[in-house]
This record gives sequence, structure tokens and C-alpha cells, in this order.
Amino acid sequence: MLVSVSQVRTRRRRSVMALALALALGGLTLDGSAEAAPAEAAPADPAAINVTVNAREGLGVVPDTAYGLNQAVWDTNMNTPASVDLLGRAGVRMMRYPGGSYGDGYHWQTNTVSGGGYVAPGTDFDSFMHTTQAIGAQAILIANYGSGTPDEAAGWVRYANLTKHYGVRYWEIGNEIFGNGYYGADWELDYHDSKSATTYANLVVQYAAAMKAVDPTIKIGAVVTDPGNWPDGVVGAADTGDWNRTVLSIAGPAIDFAIMHYYPSHTTAADVLQQTKLLPGELAQLRQKIDRYAGPNAAGIGIAVTETASNYQSDTQVGGLFAADVYFTALENGVFNIDYWNTRNGMPDNGVTTAPDGTTSYGDGGMISSGNCNSDGVCEPPLNTPFAPYHALQMLSNVARPGDTLVRAGSDNALLAVHAARNTDGGLSVELLNQDPVTAHTVSLHYDGWTPSTATPTVYSFGPRSTAITTAQQGTAGSQIVPPYSIVTVKLRPSPTNPVATALSAPGTPTATAVTATSATVSWRPSAGGPVTRYAVYQQFGTNSILLGDTTATSFTARNLTPGTAYTLNVLATDASGYLSPPSPPVTFTTGTPATSTCAVTYDISGGWGSGFVASITVTNTGPTPVTGWTLAFALPATTESVSGSTWNATFAVNGQNVVVTPAAYNATLAANAANSASFGFIGNQTGANPPPTSFTLNGTVCATTYSP
Repeated sequence: MLVSVSQVRTRRRRSVMALALALALGGLTLDGSAEAAPAEAAPADPAAINVTVNAREGLGVVPDTAYGLNQAVWDTNMNTPASVDLLGRAGVRMMRYPGGSYGDGYHWQTNTVSGGGYVAPGTDFDSFMHTTQAIGAQAILIANYGSGTPDEAAGWVRYANLTKHYGVRYWEIGNEIFGNGYYGADWELDYHDSKSATTYANLVVQYAAAMKAVDPTIKIGAVVTDPGNWPDGVVGAADTGDWNRTVLSIAGPAIDFAIMHYYPSHTTAADVLQQTKLLPGELAQLRQKIDRYAGPNAAGIGIAVTETASNYQSDTQVGGLFAADVYFTALENGVFNIDYWNTRNGMPDNGVTTAPDGTTSYGDGGMISSGNCNSDGVCEPPLNTPFAPYHALQMLSNVARPGDTLVRAGSDNALLAVHAARNTDGGLSVELLNQDPVTAHTVSLHYDGWTPSTATPTVYSFGPRSTAITTAQQGTAGSQIVPPYSIVTVKLRPSPTNPVATALSAPGTPTATAVTATSATVSWRPSAGGPVTRYAVYQQFGTNSILLGDTTATSFTARNLTPGTAYTLNVLATDASGYLSPPSPPVTFTTGTPATSTCAVTYDISGGWGSGFVASITVTNTGPTPVTGWTLAFALPATTESVSGSTWNATFAVNGQNVVVTPAAYNATLAANAANSASFGFIGNQTGANPPPTSFTLNGTVCATTYSP
């Protein structure tokens, strides 16, 4: 994992320094109206792929900060009229500045970068803000941590919001600070004597205090690592915990959001397109860490993914399919902002390859061509030619605009990703991503909680070699043919008999309180727009919904829950006709283990290195009767974690995610009343998230469980 991270940064530096002047070369701006001849159609797959869209299972409302893009001060064309036109038509709503690692060297007053980094003319802060405002977007700014000070950052807030009245709400404290050499890899500028997580966290508190003293309405973000990826789990010499635990424990009370970057591991195009399936687990684990370590305001701390890209043939349909998938996957899992890397990035000398669909990848990590050539004389498309990720970003607004509700959708084929949204105009939009480079698939669409009209739907499509999104009336609400390597959005209108309450708004965001091992109370704000007869509380279970119960009140206590189990619930209002409102945003909670039990377990992750971790378990018999010949059972929650062959002090039997532990001869007896304990453990492998088991049973009894640290 360390190697892939450093390769990302190396390529970025090469783009910045070697290609900066080339970015100033002119070229004609494409207006996006041209359309390439369609690729020769592949035979349709006779076996239909089944897709289910469950309109009852809400995944959250799309915020106006959702669709973001990075801008960099080395890009001469950042603020040209062509950029304003292209970014405006793409629906960009958030612009990040001044450009990745440059954020830790950039001085806003002088428009310079420590260490001599290239800054293109016309890329100063005011020029950036004029472009941002021209397209109706917001700014998210990187306050210089690596070579700056809290006073310098506070001065930027004063200038931006008090002097110029730009109203910049979102401020990151530094970029990828964990890449400052503290854990070995050194790509991020950091002039502080101490490079530790503790130093960073304490200074974040100082930055936040100085900046909010100027404008208390701003939001402050702190850098965290992607769970399950280097350097997550690594404990530095000057810290008592890994980066995330240290930063959240110290800076949590001072921040408003956590900043994660998502660059998935990859070896092939097929591999990188499957990696987004791991992102929900990583985001869930980050949420758990925030809730556990960040203090009393943890529930109010958001998550922003301020950099992401496939980093594999990003300027081809591979990058387009990845971008379409990663934006919605992140938003469906609680992220309020996701920013693609980068607007323009430039063509490196050694990046030309052929994508699976036969198109050329120039190795450009931007959404829009920089129009330069490499030292071999190979040139990418003219300046401002949109690459596939640009059209993928543009397609997002055809699926869901700010205010629309994302809903659960699923496919029975791993090569077809699906996302869906209930639109505020009453319609339903379904995005189908065919990640198969050679085969067209017939998709059979099924709906739960929503009935489509029989009218022919409007379909937006973008495929390989296309230069624009096309629009047609085609297929039916129940069947669509999705070409190879294509992004297809189906726009549906409701049936006149659609069982959806058109007047009622969704109930307000639920909260869970009084969560025990077997129960939880969920409360919400009432629906508006009409009389409500009852509220229905549904549990998400894949693309199926389970009705837990209903009530006339605005709270509900779910009982008979399973200990140590994660639950995601939605609340829907019912009108006088029995029709349901749109779903509320989801609420997720995990039931605990019994407060009192005849056994107790402690689970401790004592270290990690990105691809593995050390887990130690201690079991104690707290009951009045000795236990001889015990069996401890638990399940690893994520498919990305497993028990390796290295275990100690017990025998581990593994069946998928389920683990059964039996004792050695010397620790087979657990004395009564906690007189002794048995301790054992294992080395875990991981390819992503590695959340701890949620419950343990000793000889069938659910134990009281604690986690350390």
C-alpha cells in the first residue's frame, strides 16, 4: 500500500513541475455538442441482469456541497472563460483550492508556494473565487499547515469572509499530513520540528480557535487516514495510538468534519472498478472511529472525501465509470462532499497505455485535457477536451440534484453497479454502470415502494469514444439494454396509481437513543405538507425493507433486537389514503452487548500496517460456576478482513467470516467470578476495512464486550 501511495504523489509532482508551462498552451475549446460515431454494438446478453430499486430505503438527501472538483494553482487555464463554461455545464457545486499537496506550501497573501513550486499567472485566490462564484459553486480551502501558521490562516478567513464577503464556510487544516515522513513516506511539506499525529492534532486545535475567532460560522476539517489503508493502524513513536485515534481524540472537540482521501489499490481496470465496493466499509469504520474518539460533538462531525480518482487510466472510460460510481457510493454512505482529482493534471512522459475498450489513456489525471505532449512526441487531445470523468460528473445531475433523495438499489451481477434517486419533481432516476468492456447486458428493472409509468422513459447515455451525453426515448421502465462500458441513466415518471404520497415531505432526520443490547428508541421531526395518519419504521435489509412497526407519535422503540448488530432504519409518513411519503434520511446504530452477563470479552487491536493487524482477545468467566472446555464464537464483520495462519494460545477454526476459538490445555478452565482469564490472539489480514466483531458468545452465552484501546 505504501508503494501505491508514493506512486500517486510522484506522478502528481511530475504533472505539477514538468508540465506546468505546457498547461499554458492554447487550443480550441470544445462545446460538448459534438458526438462521436457510436461503437459497434456488441450482442446483447441473453441472460438479463436483475436490478431492484427500493424507494422506501432512503440513503440521504444530496447536499449542495456534494459534487466537487479540485483546482490547482499550477493550472494556467484555471480561471479562463472556457473553464467557467465547462465547469458550469458539469454541475460542479464545490471547488477545492489551491491544489492537493500545494496546500501545505501555499501562502494566500503572496500567491506563492514554499519550496519554489510553480504558480501560474491568474490563479490567485480572488481569481479563483470569481470563477467559483460564476458557476454557482462553493469553495473549500486548504489552510497551510505545513509551512504556515494559525495567524496566517486566520488572516485568510478575515480577508475571505469579512473583507471580501465571499462566505467561504469549509476550511481544511493541511492536506495529507501523515505523508510528512513520520511513517516513512515523505511527499507532504511539513516544516514543524515534530511530525507526529499528536503535534498535528494540537495545532489543529490552535488553527480552529484562531480561525473561528474571526468567523465562528466556518467549518474546520482535520486530516484522517482511509481506514484499512496505510498508514491506518500504524502507531508512531511519539504517539499512543494510530493517526486517526490520536487526531480525533485531541482535535475532535474543535473540528466540524474529517477529511479522507480515497485512491483505491489497483492492478487492472477490472480491479479498480470493483474497489468502490469496499468504500462503504471504510467509511463506516471511519464513522465508528469518529463516534468513539471525537468527544461530545462526534455525532455532528461530517466526512468529506476531498480527493479521489481511479489513478488507473483515469482519462478513459475506466475513469469515467469509476467517477460515476464513487461519487454516489460516497454520498450514499454519509459523505457530504466529494472532490475529484483534478480539473487539469497534464500528461506525464510514461503514461500512455491502452484501455480495455481499445481507447488510449494518456496518463492524464484530469477531467479536462491540458493539451500537452510528452517527450516522445505523443500528444493528448486539444486543450479543454473533456475526458470521460467529466461526462460522468455531468451525468450526476441527470440522476440526482441537491435536494433529491438517494435510495437503495442493487444488481445481481458484480459488473453492473446501480444508483438511484427519488427526485423532488416526483420522478425516479436510475443510473446503470456496465463495467463489462465487451458485453451489452439486458437489464430487468424491479421496483419496491414506487410504481413507474408505462410511458417510454427518457434515457441519457455515455459510452466509450463518445464526446457527449446522448438523450433518447427508449426501452421501458422494466427493461433496458446497457451497452459495454457505458453509463446509462433512466428517467422515470410515476404511475397514476403510484402508492406515493405527493404532498407529504419526508420525516426529519431520525436519531437513535437509549440503545441497549436488544432495543433502541428512534425519534424524528414530523412530516410537513398534509395530515399524517401514521409513521412507519422500516429496517433496511439489502434491497428489502422490513417493517418494524408504526406509530402516531414521532418516536418509536424497536424491541427484540439482536445484540451486537448494526441496524439501519428509515421513517416514512402515511397519508389518509395509506400512501407513503419519501423516506427519511437513514439512522444507523449498533446494539450493544448485555450490561450484565456471565462472561466478559475484551478485544484489542494493538497495531496495524495497512494490509494486516494484530488482534488480542481476553475472555473472563464472570459467572458463579467454573467453565471447563470453553468455546468462544464471533464473526468478523467485513469480508475484507480474515484470520491469518498466525494465532497463539488457542485454536482458531475459520469458516468464511465466522470464527470459533477453543482453548489450549493450559487455559481450558475459566474459574468462577472472574478469578482468572484466558488471553489469545491472531494476526489479521485485510484488504480494506477491519472493524471489530460486534459480539462474542462463550458456550452460546452473549458476553459483555469492551474494546481497547
